[in-house]
Amino acid sequence: MNTTNIPNRERPKKVKVLSPWLAYPLALIVWEVIPWAISLLTYRHGWTAGLPGFWNLIGLIPVPVGTAGLIWGLKLHSAQSLAGIEMELDKSYLLKRGPYAFSRHPMYLSELTLLLGWVVFYGSVAVLIAFVIWWLFFNFYAVPMEEHTLETHFGEAYREYKQKVPRWVGRIRS
Repeated sequence: MNTTNIPNRERPKKVKVLSPWLAYPLALIVWEVIPWAISLLTYRHGWTAGLPGFWNLIGLIPVPVGTAGLIWGLKLHSAQSLAGIEMELDKSYLLKRGPYAFSRHPMYLSELTLLLGWVVFYGSVAVLIAFVIWWLFFNFYAVPMEEHTLETHFGEAYREYKQKVPRWVGRIRS
């Protein structure tokens, strides 16, 4: 069937997918290695003789929490699509279980938690600036765009989910 004569809304949607075998290492590189590289750009506050101080070590508490949340989210997304992790905002599924029962954007929240841990651990102004930029990007661009797309695609089901589950964290509404 020739799809060039079919209007856009009737064309079969080509979904971009990422293999979970590539997604896991890629996520760890982005959220574990890149903050380290960014931290090398500025002085590391709290570090002495190349070693982190006590307060810097406290930053390691949110790192495994954020990493676990990120891996959990990737696992849930890869389980929803046999082809791999859908990279489109307009997903073919609506996740409501696991961390998605407590936050509408647990992967973004996990990424920010991870980055905040690295801010404290490295004591780097450059990593702090990266954290603020990512928070602004997620809060004012990615999340509103994603929520609009999901509401358009899933309609009332997403609006009900939105009423019950907070955007970031908070009390679950019944």
